[in-house]
This record gives sequence, structure tokens and C-alpha cells, in this order.
Amino acid sequence: MKKTFYSNGKLLITGEYTVLDGAKALALPTKFGQNLEVEVTESGIINWTSLDADGSVWLKIEISIYDVINSIQSGASAEANTLIRILHHAHLANPDVLTGAAGFEITTNLTFPRHWGLGTSSTLINNIAQWFSIDAFVLLANSFGGSGYDIACAQHDTPIIYSLQDSLPTVSPVSYNPAFANDIYFVYLNQKQNSRDAIAAYREHRNDIKTITPHIDALTNDVLLAGDTNTLASALEKHEDLMAGILGIAPAQERLFPDFGGTVKSLGAWGGDFVMAVAEENPTHYFKNKGYETVIAYRDMILQLV
Repeated sequence: MKKTFYSNGKLLITGEYTVLDGAKALALPTKFGQNLEVEVTESGIINWTSLDADGSVWLKIEISIYDVINSIQSGASAEANTLIRILHHAHLANPDVLTGAAGFEITTNLTFPRHWGLGTSSTLINNIAQWFSIDAFVLLANSFGGSGYDIACAQHDTPIIYSLQDSLPTVSPVSYNPAFANDIYFVYLNQKQNSRDAIAAYREHRNDIKTITPHIDALTNDVLLAGDTNTLASALEKHEDLMAGILGIAPAQERLFPDFGGTVKSLGAWGGDFVMAVAEENPTHYFKNKGYETVIAYRDMILQLV
């Protein structure tokens, strides 16, 4: 019998980086995500195939169940070794799934292009956690690391406020249905950012972050409660300025879009993936003229408006 699991992608609107240190972050699950199909076989191995959104294969590997149980790296690729590490930690959390198993045919299918950075890893980890019936936050911490906001988005169909309290995830579903949603767009910057490298750089620059997190909390609240486009833009600009000071990096708008007639905010790891653009006029033509072909309206990106 084939089992299918699904997890939502994510966008982190506020609290990037600082969410690691307890700041409150506004995060939105996306309409895009990833499926995982599991079928028991008699092959004696795990046949694993990962498909991109266009149906192309980006990872195909045969994995010995013995290698997963004993955390033996394949050497085939970094992606294959990461997969074995995740499966190994899933096995440690619930040995019943693999112990004595004959084999599996597994296919993952992204509904967004892998390079977009909407959560290829987090949706995979959450799907594997569902398959093994284990805690996805624990699996993330043991295998990949990170704040866990992306796991929370994978599991929720509404916007959330996410924070780490005493290192434990706190998730609060919130109502976020801005009347000005038609003024919000998401623009792909044509390059994927390595989250782990970005986090390492943040840790080098953050200094006394405890004095900063209350300001991030306040700005997250300002974004959540903004009643019009101008109020939202003001909160986003303050957030960008604050993070620029912490990271020692110029904001995306200053670097890439100084002549934009609206506000641009970095999302997640600065320097790649998506930015959020707020403008009263459709900015698609502006961004495409600058070589950024992927411009997605808020209502086409975000899973649910409540």
C-alpha cells in the first residue's frame, strides 16, 4: 500500500536570523510544498527518487537499509549523504519502521522549483517525520539544525507567530488578511542562499542580540497589525535597517533596487531566495526589466488568508 505525505513551503516575513535567539517571527506557509510517497517493496533496499517541480529528477539513489541504520555515508553526493543522515536520525527516533523492513520505493515531488528556497529541506524533514511518526522539530535539530519556523509552516495552513522559548518551539496561529494584500509581491533574486552559511555569518556579527530582540518583537507586531500599505512599508523599512546594522550588509533595496517606487524587504537568509515588494502599483514590469523574471502576487503565493 502506498502512503503519501505532504508539507507546506514557507516564507519568513520578520525575525530572520534573530528568531534563533528568541525573537518573535511572522511566518507564512505557501501554496507550494512537497509530497513524499512511500511504498513497501521486496527489493531489500530503499529506491529513492526526488523530482523537481518540472518533473526532472534531481536525486536518484539506491540506499541500503543497513547503511541508514548504521549511518554509513554513500559518497555519491552531498545530497545523498544528507538524506542518509536525516533517515538515520529518524530511525533512531523510531526503529520500528526500518528494522526488519524488506525495502521501500520512495518518491518526493516538489511543487516549486528547488532553487527557490521555499523549504526543500524542511518539507522533506517534516514528511519523513510523518512517515516515521516522530517529532519533526527533534528530527530537524538532530539532523539539519535551524530555528524550526520552517517546520511549523510545514505543519500549519495559516500564518503563524513563531519563537523559541527556552529553546522550545512556540507556535501561535494568527489571523493575517491584509486589505492591501494586492500591494504585496514576492520576487525571486535568481540565486539560492545557503541558510547554514548565512546563520554562521550572523552568529559572528550578532553581538549582544538580547538588546535587539525586543525591537524585532515590536516590529513583528507592527507588521501583523498594519492597517494600510504605508504603515506596513514603514515597519518593513525599520526592520531592514535594524538587521542591516546587525549583519553589516546593505539592505536589498539599497543594493539592488534603489530606484524602486515602493519598499523591498529581504526574506529569510539575506542575499538570495525571495524578497517581498510592497507597492501600490503592480511592480512586475519593473523587476522583469531588471532581470528578475519570477514575480508572484501575495494571493498566488500564500496558502491561506484568514
